[in-house]
Amino acid sequence: MATDTKQPAFTLVFDPSPNGESYTVAEFQKALERGSDEEKISTMKAILVTMLDGNPLPELLMHIIRFVMPSRNKKLKKLLYFYWEIVPKLDDEGKLRHEMILVCNAIQHDLQHPNEYIRGNTLRFLTKLKEAELLEQLVPSVLGCLEYRHAYVRKYAVLAVLSIYNVSEHLLPDAKDIIKTFLAAETDPICKRNAFLAISELDREAALQYLEDNIADLEGLDPLLQAIFVEFIRKDATQIPSLKNQYIDLLLELLSSTTSSEVIFEASLAVTVLSSTQSVLLTTATKLVDLAVKVSDNNIKLIVLDRIQDINEANPGVLEELTLEILRVLNAEDLDVRSKALDIAMNLVTSRNAEGVVQLLKKELQATVNNTEKENSLEYRQLLIKTIRSIAIKFMEIAASVVSLLLGFIGELNSIAATDVISFVKEVVEKYPQLRSDILNHLISSLDNSKSAKAYRGALWILGEYSETAQEIQSSWKHIRSSIGEVPILQSEIRKLNQKKGENEEDGEELDTTKPTGPVILPDGTYATESAFGSNRDYASNKEDNDSRPPLRRFILTSDFYTASILASVIIKLVLRFEKVSKDGGITNALKAEGLLILVSVIRVGQSNLVERKIDEDSAERILTAIAILMDESNPDEKSAERELLDLTFLDATKSSFKSQVSLSKRKLQNRSIKDIVKNAEPIEKAISFRLLSGSDSVAVQKDSIEEDLELAMKGHAAKSSSSSLASKLKKIVPLTGFSDAVYAEAYITNNQFDVVLDVLLVNQTKETLKNLHVQFATLGDLKIIDNPPSSNVVPHGFHKLTVTIKVSSADTGVIFGNIIYDGAHGEDARYVILNDVHVDIMDYIKPATTEDERFRTMWNEFEWENKISVKSQLPSLHAYLEELVKGTNMGILTPSEALGEEDCRFLSCNLYAKSSFGEDALANLCIEKDPATNQVVGYVRIRSKGQGLALSLGDRIALIAKESNKVTLTRV
Repeated sequence: MATDTKQPAFTLVFDPSPNGESYTVAEFQKALERGSDEEKISTMKAILVTMLDGNPLPELLMHIIRFVMPSRNKKLKKLLYFYWEIVPKLDDEGKLRHEMILVCNAIQHDLQHPNEYIRGNTLRFLTKLKEAELLEQLVPSVLGCLEYRHAYVRKYAVLAVLSIYNVSEHLLPDAKDIIKTFLAAETDPICKRNAFLAISELDREAALQYLEDNIADLEGLDPLLQAIFVEFIRKDATQIPSLKNQYIDLLLELLSSTTSSEVIFEASLAVTVLSSTQSVLLTTATKLVDLAVKVSDNNIKLIVLDRIQDINEANPGVLEELTLEILRVLNAEDLDVRSKALDIAMNLVTSRNAEGVVQLLKKELQATVNNTEKENSLEYRQLLIKTIRSIAIKFMEIAASVVSLLLGFIGELNSIAATDVISFVKEVVEKYPQLRSDILNHLISSLDNSKSAKAYRGALWILGEYSETAQEIQSSWKHIRSSIGEVPILQSEIRKLNQKKGENEEDGEELDTTKPTGPVILPDGTYATESAFGSNRDYASNKEDNDSRPPLRRFILTSDFYTASILASVIIKLVLRFEKVSKDGGITNALKAEGLLILVSVIRVGQSNLVERKIDEDSAERILTAIAILMDESNPDEKSAERELLDLTFLDATKSSFKSQVSLSKRKLQNRSIKDIVKNAEPIEKAISFRLLSGSDSVAVQKDSIEEDLELAMKGHAAKSSSSSLASKLKKIVPLTGFSDAVYAEAYITNNQFDVVLDVLLVNQTKETLKNLHVQFATLGDLKIIDNPPSSNVVPHGFHKLTVTIKVSSADTGVIFGNIIYDGAHGEDARYVILNDVHVDIMDYIKPATTEDERFRTMWNEFEWENKISVKSQLPSLHAYLEELVKGTNMGILTPSEALGEEDCRFLSCNLYAKSSFGEDALANLCIEKDPATNQVVGYVRIRSKGQGLALSLGDRIALIAKESNKVTLTRV
């Protein structure tokens, strides 16, 4: 529901009774009559909260005048003015209530009070008063306050004059002259600021004249006055473009001379609204960067950086020279500030400044390695690596140096950061073939320090795919051999264990020699014999030496057999490619024999008790397949078709798939940059507007973006799209009762960002007046009713409207229910009408979003709530179900469309992501297939979120999709 800005805005008061305690009018009257000042203060707070909830309490006005108004307690007087602000001052006929004459006398006395703070508080209240009859009697006292000795009174008195003139010009016809005289004689900066604000609203020419008179010593003025001058200049230049150039020069002069952070910020915003010239914007952005570096508050830094980003988006490429200047903000400790600065700098990087930016980021990266004890150093390092990677992918000339830099850090990075580095190396190797040889050498030399199995798997893939010459293949093979260590692995490890036991015995240490007695039965029912494989105790003693072992051996002995299966594929690739590039049969046979020894050794270790977990079936099958391929390679009867299929599978398929993935990401990046350019480009066919020939309502007048933002903040999105279609409004109307009920009720539901507004229409369908009719609402879920509508009488066949606001605090399923109560006739008991439930649609608060794969996986591991829903649908295809799922849950698809397969595919798996208006993340994974027997879509949807409510709510939506898609359509009865 759109907020009407003409309505008065009341001061919010803290609710002293959070448990929802309510009092009757009689209890309030009794507390005001007999209570002390402290009790009256708590009673007044309860009265104010009750009135703000919608109950005007007109019966209390006389009691408050009699028992509260005479008090001299300052807190009570302040609460009293809050009460005068919201109390209904007019009677049912629209005339001023007689009691307000007494109130007016009390206000007049306070305007002449010797205490300046009481005078100031009273004058501030008058700026919120809109009743001309009340203000008429107070005008002389307000004018007298303009000459009061204390500035606190004068600063509110001039605003009160402006407010009275805006309510009724007849009350103060000479207000402009009064304010001009006041402004000329005033010396206090705050009073001058308020007076200039008033005169700029009432008399533009007088304000302009005052500005011209003070231009000479503008630099020496108080920052408060400078800031209000900047606001006037911005608004005036937008309305009268002929003065724009003069105003811009004045603002630039002010920017160069002032030291006030507030004035710098406001003047910079004003300049960006008025000008799009590169030199002007560079000067402005430089000031904003200096401000972001200078201030200590991280929130202010983020706001200033947002404004710099707005300048760059509106004028692409203008701030390129300031890329290194913006990175000065990285001296802040806050990770959000650093991330924002890096994002802005990334959009400004070109081939001219890329090297300088990377050099600066290298220094920052080195600093994070040296200062690991600092908070968020790991996250910041990961952020720097991601930024450096993005820059190096764009510019080949710095890619080689960046690769060597990042690979040098790989041993000190955590798993996620190391994986980022390896994925970056993948892209560079694919995009720049001329750099492959050097990059492979750097990669091989740095892999010995790798601690992340995931990163190491990626590096193995690079060695298998891009080792193309005989020398490169042999270098990769030497690394694999040294990384495996001594083979067979099992015998060498057992020998080391036995040696260690012998040394311990020689040193006199006692060993636990107790062994389990009795026979050991194997899974196939046979008896096991004693073997030298040892027990799990061997693993425990072996675990201590893992850090000193080479990477592949360490991963295998810690039961990471997925890495071993990747190794099997890499060995096949290296052998097949070496056969193609070299005719040396002796080396080829040696590679095959050594590869078989390594793979068989891995299988033996995986089946022993030397490891914590036995090898899984998938990894064992992949390794055995690789062994079979190597054995079959020595078969002279192998057909050429089999050989071609083998080459296609191992040498061509994965590389071509990765190549298409890289080209797809490049195309997406180009499309995004094209969109940014098109958004800010001036169309060729744009009409030329001549200002001299345009009318007052011409669209040629430049819009003030700051004023538009303020209006949008006050009115919400309804300010932008106020004219919605009638059909869409009718969809939001929900019947609350039946047509046969004594009272018919329906509600029009409006969803704002954090609340739901119910506009309820009540219709009395009886021939009697329904007395004391009131509607009671209650909620289930994370909903809270802000205000309860007051009771009223509804005439026969009459209509009554009321509004209920409900606060929403999370994207959880919420239910609103209630009833209508009214008095029965002739002393009968109260009558009830039960209302239908209103379900809050969580889809209004969930929006599709995008995130990176690494971030998705991290959140998937962190979130503890999971909702797994079985899928069984009659839809014709898997893609049709995916479309229905996206439409029903408002989630965005993270998996690229190329990876989703064809329309008639039998299997489909993808990730989905959404974010709620309250900052909650919702993750989903869809795995479905087409059942060949029933031709149904079957599978699972797994939803994960931080809280239980969102996961359950989305699960309900998915269940609803299944229910709707499985409805049977009747062709005939």
